[in-house]
Amino acid sequence: MRDKIKWGIIGTGDIARKFASELSSLKDAEIVAVGSRSKETAERFGKDFDIPRRYASYGALAEDMEIDVVYIANLHPWHKDSVLQCLRKNKAVLCEKPFAMNSAEAVEMVECARRQKVFLMEAMWTHCFPAIIEVRKLIMQQAIGDVRLMEACFCNRATWNPQGRLFNLNLGGGALLDVGVYNVALAHLVFDRCPSQIKSIAHIGESEVDEQCSIILGYDNGAIATLMCALRTKAPYHEAAIYGTDGWIKIPSLFWQPDRIIVNYNNHKEQEIKFERVGSGYSYEALEVMRCLREKKLESQLIPLDRTIDVMHTLDNVRKEWGLKYPME
Repeated sequence: MRDKIKWGIIGTGDIARKFASELSSLKDAEIVAVGSRSKETAERFGKDFDIPRRYASYGALAEDMEIDVVYIANLHPWHKDSVLQCLRKNKAVLCEKPFAMNSAEAVEMVECARRQKVFLMEAMWTHCFPAIIEVRKLIMQQAIGDVRLMEACFCNRATWNPQGRLFNLNLGGGALLDVGVYNVALAHLVFDRCPSQIKSIAHIGESEVDEQCSIILGYDNGAIATLMCALRTKAPYHEAAIYGTDGWIKIPSLFWQPDRIIVNYNNHKEQEIKFERVGSGYSYEALEVMRCLREKKLESQLIPLDRTIDVMHTLDNVRKEWGLKYPME
């Protein structure tokens, strides 16, 4: 590929801005185009980040022949259509989490990528952090023996706005797709398979979205994951812990963007492992995408497409426990 990989960005919200800011600091990346639903927002975003081509539609950006890869950061009800538009124009895609609204959409997106032989990856940045790569390595090496239990908590209190993204069912609002996806994705990474049992309870708020929930995932060998997520309840910690037969791994503070882990070996020897932080996390996923493109890979081993589908399938089954459907389903 050329010296600099040329990026296009779909969406002009806060996440797109954060991604563009970090991407601009990478020497082998160049943002050449932005697509929005209006000319005004595209122009404003393009001016702020010195992006030369500014499109008033997502489809127009997908037609740009100079783009190597597109970062999709619009709201998740539009992820599927945006991804398919880009893939069909042979554009590699990094799609923000949650990857889709449900597993059926995810399967359609992945099948298109494989049919077109074009790179596709979910922007689950957590799995690209060096700390999480080390966690996965330790689990595979059985450094803490057989993993038996896992717990993760991601609970915030967001400002109430029934028309905003978080609390609007028509926009895929709710705690599960906003923050719970991190917990479920970590469980899939730790156990490397789908759960055989799912038990969950949620509080459905006045705007009909899940404001908080607790999830228990059971596995065929007896292992269990206990997960909590919330939009209207703030927890004093956002941690994850993985317990094995011969020790444990703790991911303290913000488990979805960690810079350290604490490992207990043989239930008596404890070690803290620190990692240098590069940005907030967007850089890690962008670097992984560019590494894969330069190596002509069609998917990342850190975030395999089949695992992305499996995570969406688990999220679907969690919602079935509550009887919750999105209006577009």
